[in-house]
This record gives sequence, structure tokens and C-alpha cells, in this order.
Amino acid sequence: MNYLYLKALHIIFVVTWFSGLFYIVRLFIYDVEANQKKEPERSFLISQLQLMQKRLWYGITWPSAVLVWIFGLLLLITNWSFIHMPWFHVKLILVLLLSLYHGLCGIILKQLKNNIYRYSSTQLRLWNELATVFLVAIVFLVELQDALNWLWAILGLLIVSILLLYGVYLYKKIRR
Repeated sequence: MNYLYLKALHIIFVVTWFSGLFYIVRLFIYDVEANQKKEPERSFLISQLQLMQKRLWYGITWPSAVLVWIFGLLLLITNWSFIHMPWFHVKLILVLLLSLYHGLCGIILKQLKNNIYRYSSTQLRLWNELATVFLVAIVFLVELQDALNWLWAILGLLIVSILLLYGVYLYKKIRR
């Protein structure tokens, strides 16, 4: 298959994977907040949210993650020279960490399905921002490759992380 077609398909499924990861945690937040409501609203909301979570997780997020890995590996096979580039090693580590994040979201999904509420909506909002950090880091890394100065990259990630944390803090303050 043509390299550019593989790359396009890889990018498409990266977008859908991240969309699923962003939205699933948002649904977790709504689920936690619905659990604090009174009946019958509580039961109705949780039932609907858990149905949405199941459909999103198994219909979009999981298939997208699998396809990202398949097309990514096909890209690597097509252009094996990437394996010798330091930026690619860092990208691979970030994607492995993103896959771990994905797995941890699956654990939270199972907990909520079993009415186990271990995290507050604020904790889940912070958890949701971690996917944003992965997205920013991976995109900059892939686009800048060896031109990326690691000191600036780390500083940029710290700034993005601080801004995201401050945004969550402001949102919580405004909601009160």
C-alpha cells in the first residue's frame, strides 16, 4: 500500500482515538456528577451515560486504538529508517504511555459500570487533561522531529500542563 495512504489512515484513526479518549472521560465526569443527584433523575442519567460510555468505548475508542497501532506498524515497516531516529523512540514511548492511559480509562469504565466511584469530577477533569498533554507532545514531536530542541519541548509541555491545570481550577471556581 502507498505510504501516503497509510499515513492518512494512521492520522484519521489517531484523531478518532483521541476523540474517544477525550469524550469517554467527559462521560465519566457526568456519571460521577449524576451519582450525586436524587432519584429518579440519578438512575435515569447513570443508565443513559453508561450506555453512551459502552457504545463510545467499544464502537469508536477501542477500534481506533487498534487501527492506530496497525497503520503505525505498517508505516514503520514501509519506512524502517524511523527506527534509527531518536525522536521516533520518544514518540513510541509516548504512544505506549498513551496506550496505558487508554487501559486505565477502561478500568475506570468498569468501575463506574459496577457503581464504584473512586474519583471526583475534579480528579477526572485533571485526568482528562493528561490526554491533551499526550496529544500536544506527540504532534510536536512528529512534526518537528530532530529539529526539536528538547529543553524547549520540556518547557513547552510544562507550560501547557500548568495552563491546563489553571483552566481546571478556574472552571471549578466558576462552577461554585
